[in-house]
Amino acid sequence: MKVLVTNASGAFGRQLVPRLITAGHTVLRTALDVLDAAAVREAVQRTRSEVIVHQATALCGNPGLSKADETSRMHREGTDNLLAAAKESGVRRFVLQSYAVDTYASRREDDPLGTAASLVATIRYVEQAVASAEGIEGLVLRYGDFYGPGTSLQLGEEYLEMVRKRRFPITWRSSFIHVADAARATVAAVERGAPGIYDIVEDGPVPKSEWLPVLARAARAKPPRRVPPWLGGESVTGLFTENRDASNAKAKRELGWEPQAASWRDGFTQMLQP
Repeated sequence: MKVLVTNASGAFGRQLVPRLITAGHTVLRTALDVLDAAAVREAVQRTRSEVIVHQATALCGNPGLSKADETSRMHREGTDNLLAAAKESGVRRFVLQSYAVDTYASRREDDPLGTAASLVATIRYVEQAVASAEGIEGLVLRYGDFYGPGTSLQLGEEYLEMVRKRRFPITWRSSFIHVADAARATVAAVERGAPGIYDIVEDGPVPKSEWLPVLARAARAKPPRRVPPWLGGESVTGLFTENRDASNAKAKRELGWEPQAASWRDGFTQMLQP
């Protein structure tokens, strides 16, 4: 099939594109300005895509709280523009990248989301827009925190530097996913699975009190601080305490996908070796 992938040049795209090609798909890569509705329409029509994979990168991994309004606008309007163009051009399937950790208080894909911050509202909006879209098969993949080659947990990258500087307090739980496993799940969603929302995570959520000290030791950083919820402010505290214990059971059952990486613990150590 012809698969149009937005934001295909990042760490995730570098894992996804070769796997799509190996699976026999024709990959159409674009660094499209999704806020330009006319350009989006032209690109989708010109490429005659059968599937669109929308990698909404700012919603994944470490959402930029300082740029929440800008991020929200880009993903609301951008997703609307892509969906409209997809329907107009007869695209069969639309796969959206979303975010499975730190922003949800529910436990299953069909439970209501948490409501503490503007990014949560944005995620809710784009997920529902895709999952409930008429005339197109909309699948939402809620990825866990990425680790692996090229992710923000690499030496010198923002996420890890925050750990080194003790700017990540121990306050919440996380679900992780190796970036290669996330790419494999996306290929599966391109090819099969009913419309809806899927959690793409490893086999169990991990308390931050467990994983952050492991990451700090691997990065040769000082132990993380513990911060009371009242100190963080409403939005940040909401993001860090309204958590969902994401489960990959639905993705395993309906997409025929299984995570292959050993575990986040081994992954942290391997990534941060000199």
